[in-house]
Amino acid sequence: MPHEPKKRHSRQRQGKRRASIKLEIVGFVVCPNCKSTILPHVVCKKCGFYNGRQVLTIKTNPPAGGKKEKTA
Repeated sequence: MPHEPKKRHSRQRQGKRRASIKLEIVGFVVCPNCKSTILPHVVCKKCGFYNGRQVLTIKTNPPAGGKKEKTA
């Protein structure tokens, strides 16, 4: 059987222990191809480059406010 704690831990002790449990801030890097900020070790979403070579082809959508032709 596991041992039970002899005494109760105070809220201060609990808070000190939990103070170090936190998320770290993610660092951004600059894409060498298009100079936009990206996450490290991830393909650039704007130009599709990773590690100095093209790995994705980025499709550009037509502008959303364009005129649409009506067919009768």
